[in-house]
Amino acid sequence: MNPALSEPEVPQPAAPSTAAPPVAALGGPRWSPRGVLRVLWYLLSRGLAALALGSALLVGALRWIDPPVSSFMVRQALVAWRIHRAPPYFYHAWVPWGRIPPVLPLAVIAGEDQRFAYHHGFDPVELRQALAAWRRGGTLRGASTITQQTAKNLFLWSGRSWVRKGLEAWFAALMEVLWSKQRILEVYLNIVQFSPSTYGVGAASERYFHRAVDDITLREAALLAAVLPAPGAYRLDRPSARLQRRADWIADQTQRIGGRRYLERL
Repeated sequence: MNPALSEPEVPQPAAPSTAAPPVAALGGPRWSPRGVLRVLWYLLSRGLAALALGSALLVGALRWIDPPVSSFMVRQALVAWRIHRAPPYFYHAWVPWGRIPPVLPLAVIAGEDQRFAYHHGFDPVELRQALAAWRRGGTLRGASTITQQTAKNLFLWSGRSWVRKGLEAWFAALMEVLWSKQRILEVYLNIVQFSPSTYGVGAASERYFHRAVDDITLREAALLAAVLPAPGAYRLDRPSARLQRRADWIADQTQRIGGRRYLERL
């Protein structure tokens, strides 16, 4: 038979493929554990960077801008509204540093943080003493400085969580870097709580002593400083014997730490 006249070969069908379908056909790319960790780390690092930058800008701005309220004021007002169903309110009036008599910062420093002029936001001496007392079986008492208390009252919330303490340390460090010691004291004296609805030395002086803060005496300043560890436990309009004894101690300490010469170190 002539090969030229033979019938052409019919191509055989290809065998079905046993290869896995492409990844896209299964609904999208597959994520490896390492890839997931990289994405999470990217998001976390960017979030922390944004938080750090935003908080630094906020603290830097408040070096010159007087905060109208603090987070603690707002929180307490909302708590009172939720309990009593009354419009939230509080007594507060900002007093600039130039109008605050020296007896007030002296009394607060004498009662709350006598090494305020020398530390950088954290008092290692108080921390060591608090830890030593705790190791001896006592309770872990607070060792917060005026800077830390200002950071907590102005920006944060109450509580003992490690997250809050970490943020408190961060804001305190920012304030020590970006503010002067006088500015820290000025803000503290204007936002600290003296009674459940009274904040700042200006409002407290007018409400409880019926005089402008410019005219406050050492005794009255010592009474104001004496309530600060527990403003809800004492009454400035009817000071207890315990409160008066603490005020006497604070008035004495203002001279022991150096009096007005102490403020020159700030």
